Amino acid sequence: MKDFLKRNGLWVLFAVAVIAVSLAVMSFFTTTSSPLANAAQVITSPFRTAFTAVADWFNDKQAYYADYKALEEENQELRDQIAKMERSVRQAEADSAENKRLRELLNLRPQEEKWELESATILERSSSNWTRSFTLSKGTDCGIAVHDAVITSEGFLVGTVSKVGTNWCTVLCITDTDTSLGALVFRTDEIGVAEGDFQLMDEGQLKLSYLSPEAQLLNGDLIVTSGLGGYLPSGLVIGSVEEVKLDDSGSTQYAVLSPSADFDALTEVFVIKDFTVVE
Repeated sequence: MKDFLKRNGLWVLFAVAVIAVSLAVMSFFTTTSSPLANAAQVITSPFRTAFTAVADWFNDKQAYYADYKALEEENQELRDQIAKMERSVRQAEADSAENKRLRELLNLRPQEEKWELESATILERSSSNWTRSFTLSKGTDCGIAVHDAVITSEGFLVGTVSKVGTNWCTVLCITDTDTSLGALVFRTDEIGVAEGDFQLMDEGQLKLSYLSPEAQLLNGDLIVTSGLGGYLPSGLVIGSVEEVKLDDSGSTQYAVLSPSADFDALTEVFVIKDFTVVE
């Protein structure tokens, strides 16, 4: 051993020095891991970087797809809302035009100037298989009398006063089975009688009877009061034709009418206490 150290001591010292220097250099570049671990980290680092890049790209695509789907759904909801609003605007414009046309055609505005009106609040509603009526908050103390017509603010006929007290009155709805009104088909001037019907009352409808055999009615035809007899003003809107049918004999036709007034939505009405008949 001594001979070996004597012959090779210088080389051994040189090798130890080289190893020491190498370890020092490696220690300089990494202070938290062993040389082997550091070498493994250096070798695998590019692979880890590539994997991280692929994972980030995949996550970005997932997030983009999720955001795209959310925006697509939100855009569809907005498109649906816009379409609904456009339909509402078109309907409002159509309703406004129709209301203006009816007022012009039926001459309601000039006629209202000749009506003596009394506003009243609906206090009670009564509905059964036999009758449908309203109790109003005004009576004889305001000049209201039996047979007075009751209308909405649009001029749609609600019914007629059947009973009256000091500060109240009862109104028979136009769908009530005891109701019978002189009626006119606005398009053709055909005369008939609008009356309540047991079967139709449950559907909130009434019928137009006593039509001539030559009567040509169409679905949607406007029906107004004829004013014959002097009990009601002419031109009050009763409703529109829903369907034309034949009676049980098959020889006489009648029309099913849908009232223009929305009875369930009414809270206030107007009683026509007096009017000038327009012939």
